[in-house]
Amino acid sequence: MGRATLIGFSAVAMWALLALLTDASGKVPPFLLSAITFSIGTGVGLVARLLMPTADRSQKIPPQVWVIGIAGLFGYHFFYFTALRNAPAVEASLIAYLWPLLIVLGSALMPGEKLAWNHVVGTLLGLAGTVLIVTKGGGLAFDARYTFGYTMAAVCALLWSSYSLLSRRFPSVPTSIVTWFCGATAVLSLVCHLALEQTILPDGAGQWLAVLGLGLMPVGAAFYAWDIGVKRGNIQVLGAASYAAPLLSTLVLIAAGVAEPSLRILAACVLITGGAALAAKSLFLRKPAAIEGEAGASESGAGA
Repeated sequence: MGRATLIGFSAVAMWALLALLTDASGKVPPFLLSAITFSIGTGVGLVARLLMPTADRSQKIPPQVWVIGIAGLFGYHFFYFTALRNAPAVEASLIAYLWPLLIVLGSALMPGEKLAWNHVVGTLLGLAGTVLIVTKGGGLAFDARYTFGYTMAAVCALLWSSYSLLSRRFPSVPTSIVTWFCGATAVLSLVCHLALEQTILPDGAGQWLAVLGLGLMPVGAAFYAWDIGVKRGNIQVLGAASYAAPLLSTLVLIAAGVAEPSLRILAACVLITGGAALAAKSLFLRKPAAIEGEAGASESGAGA
C-alpha cells in the first residue's frame, strides 16, 4: 500500500514540471501540444510493455475501462482547454483543481474504503494552500459572463476525479492499458487541433527538448504512475497530496528564475504540507507488525 501510494505521488511530482516545460515549449497551440506529447507518452508505454508479462497483453479488457480511460485523459484536457478559452485562467484553474477534493470525498463511496476526518480536513488545508498559489494572493472575481467556462472547468474536475476513482474498481486491469489511452488521446487531440487551431510547431532545439520532456514525464510516465497509485495505493492520501502539484510547480518556477519567492508561497507550503501529513496520519502511525504482515502478504501474492 505504501509503495503504491509513493508511486502515485511521483505522478504529482512530475506534474509539477508541467508549467515550466509548457512555458519552455513556445507558442505551440494546446491541442497540438497535447497531440505531440501524448504521442511521446504512448511511446513510453510501448517501451514499458516490453517488460510486461505476456499474460497482461492477452487479457481481455472490459469495454467500460476503455470509456473511462479515454474520457479521463482526453476529456480532462479537452474541457480544461475549453475552460481556459472561455473564462479567466485563475478562476478556471481553481475550479478545475477541485478534483483532489472530489477524489477524497468520492472515495467514501468505494468498496472497502473508509473516509476519516483527517482525510477531509487535510484535503481542505491543501485546497486553501492552492487558493494562495493560484490566485497569487489576490481575490477571486467570478463573473456570470464566464459561466460556460466555469462549467467546463467543473466538468474537467469531475472527469479526472471520476477517472481516478473508477480506475480503482478495476485493479486487475494492467497499467499497460494506459498506453492505448494515451494513443487515443493523441489522435483525438490532433483532430481537435486540425479543426480548431493554427499549426505552430516548436522553434529550435530548446523548445523541442521541452516538448520531449513533457511527453516523457508530466504527459507520459506520470499517467502510468498515477494508475498504479489509484488502483493499489491509499487513494485518500493521494487525493490530499495532489494539492502539492501547484506548490511544487511554483517552487520549480522559482528555482528556474521564472517566479519570485514570497511569504504567500511559504504559507501555501505550510498549508499543503500540513494537510498532506494530516491526511497520511494513518500511514505514519501504523504498527510495524501490520506493515510486516502486509509486506509478507504482498510477497506471497507476488510468488503466486
